[in-house]
Amino acid sequence: MNRSARRLGAWLFAVSSLLASGGASQQVPSAPAAVREGPASVQIPVQRERLENGLRVVLSPDHSVPTVAIAVYYDVGARVEPVGQTGFAHLFEHLMFEGTEALPKGEFDRLLSRVGADSNATTSEDRTNYYEQLPAHALELGVWLEADRMRALAITAEAFENQRLTVMEERRQSYENRPYMQSFLRRDELLYDGYFPYSHSTIGDMRDLEMPGVAPAEQLARVRAFHARFYAPDNAVITIAGDFEPAEALAMVRRHFGDITTRRGEVWQDPGFQPRPGERADSMVDPHAEVPGFHVAWHIPPRRTPDHYPLEVLAAVLGSGQSSRFYRTLVHDRELLSEISVDTEDRRGPDLMAVWAICSQGQSPAGVRRALDAIIADVVARGITARELEKAKNNIRASFVFGLQRPLARAQFLGMAELYDGDASVVNSELPRYEAVTLADVRRVAAQYLVPGNRIILDVLPPAANATDRSPAPGG
Repeated sequence: MNRSARRLGAWLFAVSSLLASGGASQQVPSAPAAVREGPASVQIPVQRERLENGLRVVLSPDHSVPTVAIAVYYDVGARVEPVGQTGFAHLFEHLMFEGTEALPKGEFDRLLSRVGADSNATTSEDRTNYYEQLPAHALELGVWLEADRMRALAITAEAFENQRLTVMEERRQSYENRPYMQSFLRRDELLYDGYFPYSHSTIGDMRDLEMPGVAPAEQLARVRAFHARFYAPDNAVITIAGDFEPAEALAMVRRHFGDITTRRGEVWQDPGFQPRPGERADSMVDPHAEVPGFHVAWHIPPRRTPDHYPLEVLAAVLGSGQSSRFYRTLVHDRELLSEISVDTEDRRGPDLMAVWAICSQGQSPAGVRRALDAIIADVVARGITARELEKAKNNIRASFVFGLQRPLARAQFLGMAELYDGDASVVNSELPRYEAVTLADVRRVAAQYLVPGNRIILDVLPPAANATDRSPAPGG
């Protein structure tokens, strides 16, 4: 599971994660000019098609470099997992590399390696993504490989057992044996209490992965049924970006995916979520923590809703970079914290704005939160400055323009937009939504959402913490 822990704006994650790689594009002739010209200069070619079996196809050619990227998004993430099957979406991220009826285990990667290509996958609450980066001449190989594992994945008892053990070990290494990491799982349990789609982890509950008391044949049957329901062409999007001719690429997709049978089961139904009113506070002891830390998380609307844009700008002003308000005051000036981050998570359903902080030696979470709340109160009372607003917009604009120059980042962005919003062409109207955010918008959403009655607090304490420290004080 490959997740970014810190994001300027979660909607920009797919593109900003590759920002450091640079690149050039015909749509954006040079980075400085594109940034100066503003959102009107960002026009990405987007061609959308749908095959008879329901597979959605998005094509975005760019002939500036002889490479191509393929991204396949399945509408299956932790949110659709039934009770008792947590971690199944992530498990299939691993199983999809275990071989098919046509290719033995390891052959997928070997074929890509021979042409100088690579691949990977990620799972989140909202989707699973598989992708390849290839030389332009190897496009059809990548299309065929993705079609082959959609059509005829070999879900054998051996493959299932190997990858189940791998995922369980990944949970141990990534969460149970790393300082503070289990607190992120507990944070979501508190914030989404009563809403199973987001209250459980993507990595999966260890008991659900172990399946105690379930016969091996039944275990395998459950996994195969999960695959049959979600890994189907009418539950997927394939996006191709880079150096290719659209007509040829579409013909490849039709040739290799067109005869895959539609087999999706019942459509997942969102059970709905109503946050509990009032501030909720809890604490936990982390055996690997050396100093206290804490989470503060507020309920906010889903991604791409009107208030989400000013909330992303606000998150950047409060916690993005060393000149941000939280870092400058709490880390640099007063040395109350050693680390702080502020993020929105850009979820398809009810979202959150989250603060994660690690205290400096000798500081208590409750004491630091009083200083943090004073900064928020100042934003509510007086708003942010025009300079802070422009800086946040510049960062967003640069991430957007530079990031979409990379074929893989573009393919991922378009794939998510097609899957989540039903229209990948929103890429060409997204940046103006950030540009339209005003000072009044930011102050309004701060006053509306960043209030004690809309948040949870979770203190994370080292084992040596006194018992009296284990009941967090309200942060207001």
